[in-house]
Amino acid sequence: MRSLRYLNLSEAGFSGPVPLNLGNLSSLEFLDVSSPFSGLAVSSLEWVRGLVSLKHLAINGVDLSMVGSNWLGVLNMLPHLAEIHLSDCGLSGSVLSHSSVNFTSLSVIDLSLNHFDSIFPDWLVNISSLSYVDLSICGLYGRIPLGFRSWKKIEVLSLATNKLHGKLPSSIGNMSSLTNFDLFSNSVEGGIPSSIGKLCNLKFFDLSGNNLTGSLPEVLERTSCVSNNPMPSLIYLRLGVNHLVGNLPAWLGELENLAELTLDYNMIQGPIPASLGNLHNLTNLGLAGNQLNGSLPDSFGQLSQLRSLDVSFNHLSGFITELHFSRLHKLKFLHLSSNSFSFNVSSNWIPPFHLQNLDLGSCYLGPSFPDWLRTQKEVGFLDFSNASISDTIPNWFWEISSNLSLLNVSFNQLQGLLPNPLSVAPYADVDFSSNLLEGPLPLPTVGIDSLDLSNNHFSGPIPQNITESMPDLIFLSLSNLSHNNLSGVIPELLGQLNQLQSIHLSNNNLTGKLPLSLQNLSSLETLDLGNNSLSGNIPLWIGGGFPQLRILSLRSNAFSGEIPSNLANLSSLQVLDLADNKLTGAIPETLGDFKAMSKEQYVNQYLLYGKYRGLYYGERFVMNIKGGSQKYTKTLSLVTSIDLSINSLNGEFPDQITKLVGLVTLNLSKNQVSGHVPDNISSLRQLSSLDLSSNRLSGAIPSSLPALSFLSYLNLSNNNLSGTIPYRGQMTTFEASSFSGNPGLCGPPLVLQCQGDDSGKGGTSTIEDSDDGFIDRWFYLSIGLGFAAGILVPMLVFAIKKPWRVSYFGFVDKIVDRAL
Repeated sequence: MRSLRYLNLSEAGFSGPVPLNLGNLSSLEFLDVSSPFSGLAVSSLEWVRGLVSLKHLAINGVDLSMVGSNWLGVLNMLPHLAEIHLSDCGLSGSVLSHSSVNFTSLSVIDLSLNHFDSIFPDWLVNISSLSYVDLSICGLYGRIPLGFRSWKKIEVLSLATNKLHGKLPSSIGNMSSLTNFDLFSNSVEGGIPSSIGKLCNLKFFDLSGNNLTGSLPEVLERTSCVSNNPMPSLIYLRLGVNHLVGNLPAWLGELENLAELTLDYNMIQGPIPASLGNLHNLTNLGLAGNQLNGSLPDSFGQLSQLRSLDVSFNHLSGFITELHFSRLHKLKFLHLSSNSFSFNVSSNWIPPFHLQNLDLGSCYLGPSFPDWLRTQKEVGFLDFSNASISDTIPNWFWEISSNLSLLNVSFNQLQGLLPNPLSVAPYADVDFSSNLLEGPLPLPTVGIDSLDLSNNHFSGPIPQNITESMPDLIFLSLSNLSHNNLSGVIPELLGQLNQLQSIHLSNNNLTGKLPLSLQNLSSLETLDLGNNSLSGNIPLWIGGGFPQLRILSLRSNAFSGEIPSNLANLSSLQVLDLADNKLTGAIPETLGDFKAMSKEQYVNQYLLYGKYRGLYYGERFVMNIKGGSQKYTKTLSLVTSIDLSINSLNGEFPDQITKLVGLVTLNLSKNQVSGHVPDNISSLRQLSSLDLSSNRLSGAIPSSLPALSFLSYLNLSNNNLSGTIPYRGQMTTFEASSFSGNPGLCGPPLVLQCQGDDSGKGGTSTIEDSDDGFIDRWFYLSIGLGFAAGILVPMLVFAIKKPWRVSYFGFVDKIVDRAL
């Protein structure tokens, strides 16, 4: 077909290689063989050289990973080429930055969704004919070139999700034809120039997910636009997830065609302008995660097109009334959580909306259960946790609950019994924790992913049919069920929940040994069984089959025997809590081999659970630390801890533990550990809490201990330690109680002063050798400092009073230590 001009085979279902003899179609002007996911492939683009009349080339989704590095040069040989569409083709390498091309007719180029390792191509900014550029998600890096501002005809520019950085030039306002500008998820910095107001044709503007700073410009340059309105065509304005500060400017209320405004997760403060209620075309308003204060403007009730309103995680307050929703007939997503709102609506109020997502966490809704919820029969996401509700759950609620894929009513004072079985949607996340609910544990009618019934008054055993009811369970928390109401043994069938990642059964009255079936839970990340009456040895299989286990808590039970040395095989373990049991034997040296504890924790990666990570609950865990208990949630991944306290462990302090340089908490108190505290304990440079009290440790306190600059809790009391306390650096922040009960210790902060002058060296001293040492050091110091400082000053000091003498010779010791 030598005269063929137009050939479109896109998404026709072909697979295999694209035939090379297509290059014989010398009259072809339009060629589209785009076919995502079909298996089409091209091994070389040399055949394209024959398409000398080609204007439009589209090969989207076709595998071009084998075409080599000259493909761009081949395309440059086509003199009439106006459009290039090579999205998601597996192209890679640095060919974009190394090529020298000169497309004279190019108006459209789409190279998105490839894997280039390239700076922004300089040749691109020299093509004045461009109107559409899409280089999103294709591995570009480096500074944004200032040359792109010269594209007079450019309408669409998409550079989303690369690693580009640099500032937006103020001359961006000269790109008068621009309609779509997308730099989402890069590293763009600096402020937003006021010249964007001159982009009269701009419809889509996305700079979210960057490093923008400063405030939104108070005044825009807008003299060139019709009616002097700023950006009269703008429909989407996305500036979320940056570092913007300041107040919301008044001109936002003048963007009359705006459909989406997202400024969430910045640091914007001040009130929400009531003028935003003038944006009658607005469908999506996102202001979450800022520092906004004041009340919610009741003018929002006039946004008749609004589908999504999110002002959660701010400092807003005041009453929410029916006026705020008067015309919101299309509202589907309402997020007001983590503010200080109080709902003030009539008891017979019928909302105009039918929501899909309703998030009112920490809003005051009580004390009665909100009756207006019975109209929300389409809701699938419902969170009214911490809402000050003191009531029973009405029967009508279970008529709408079957649609709920997330139900969170935690931290209220809900009373009474839950229906058994529970009615929720399949694969739901269900949280009834921290209420006053009672009766036997309820199970759902369908399989769910997450169930939290902790901190209530449930009683009885764990149901044997729990595995049949929830075979796909990922998160299970039945802990802290008020005064140990759950009893009996841990069911063997629990080991059949092979997708379980987090299990909390602490603070109950469970008895017996750990069932062998638990070793089948190979995906387990948290095993929290503390504060029960479990007994027997810690089974060896715990150290053998949990490659992802991060938290292991068996504290406050009746486990006996030795600590298995193979626990060190738990390569992901960050928290080991075996405190308050009946364990004996020496502390295994292998504990120094924990891989996750041997590296410092700098990055806060939330411990998240679920089939799709991040969709479900963040992990939370209560640890005994610094002499008290502390709850960790979002920062839990930064904590590494070993607590073996209140047992009968003996033997020496294992030096190998000092290899765990990421350790934050170490508690070996109330055992029978002997020997010396290792000199290299300062290797634990992230240590925040160290408790070695009530053991049989002897010798000197290591002189390196003051180097632990993060140490905020220290307890070495009730041992057999001796010598001078190395009272310098971080050690000066601790009181005498940290060292009490060691008759051989002396020096500050203890009242007992050391005999002699070894203050600060951390060793023992006697009267005889300290006198000789003093004479020697004083002799050399006198020579070095001269007669006036060496003889007259000490004599003057001696003549006044003893405490001054002690302080002076402490200073002398420090100088001598440095000199020697």
